[in-house]
Amino acid sequence: MSSREPMLLPNLSVQQLEYLVAAADHPTRAAAAQNLGVTASALTQGLTELERRVGLPLFERQGRSTVLRRQANQVLAHARRVVAETRDLARWAEAQKSGSTGQIRLGSIDAVAVHHKAEAIRRFHQDSPEVDLHLTVAPSGPLLEALQSGDLDLVLCVDPTPAPPGIDVTLLCEEPLMVYAPPDIKQHPMLKWGPWVSFPAGSHTRSVIAAALAAEGMAYEVVAESNQPEVLREMVRLGLGWAVLPPVQAESGVDPLTPVRRLPIAKRKLVIARRTAAPPDPATEALIAALENSA
Repeated sequence: MSSREPMLLPNLSVQQLEYLVAAADHPTRAAAAQNLGVTASALTQGLTELERRVGLPLFERQGRSTVLRRQANQVLAHARRVVAETRDLARWAEAQKSGSTGQIRLGSIDAVAVHHKAEAIRRFHQDSPEVDLHLTVAPSGPLLEALQSGDLDLVLCVDPTPAPPGIDVTLLCEEPLMVYAPPDIKQHPMLKWGPWVSFPAGSHTRSVIAAALAAEGMAYEVVAESNQPEVLREMVRLGLGWAVLPPVQAESGVDPLTPVRRLPIAKRKLVIARRTAAPPDPATEALIAALENSA
């Protein structure tokens, strides 16, 4: 019985993989090189060497542009993971050398940052002045992309089902979603609700809403979109359509909306998301505990 020869692994450098991520994320190689602080020729040489070591062509010409081949997607996904985890390691090592607790780059959707966990975030920031806390408020999709790429350390968002590769989620809280009608509509048969103003197509909350309305046998004709609940609330007030919104945002302000019924049409899960392979960090763990233990 003959033994198989061990597979020789390609000798890829983190720098080459970082070049690949930058080339994929920027419209031109010149822009990618500028973002990394290297020359365009150095970037091109690094990518050429990466192709040689992988053993597959990763790029192709389209007119005057050089674009990734479809077969390069697996290499790109690997590169994103390696670059993100190497950044985690570098930040951890720097914190260990300096003796500080480091930095937390927190991303959150507006409902969590401004309403549900605003006091917990404020108190943590006040009680932990040695922690450099950076907060980014944005929709769930872009936040999860930034988490995967290593640009954020922790994300508070709508539950992504299924979770993206390399991301772990834990439940933070559940939030009801209520139905709101324009002010001039007093009563309306349930199956004739709408048309709707809603979150953009592809957003996690819109998927929850669409599934809930479909379960009730209702059509979901969307006539206007915004990723900002406050804008959707104003669209309802203007009579542009019906909306399904979290009550903390729909029923706030000087002229709050009133739900058409007392029971929510659905609930959305709000979660804490983090990279599976991120090294342990005491400050991040303390923030998670503060969020989970807050009312």
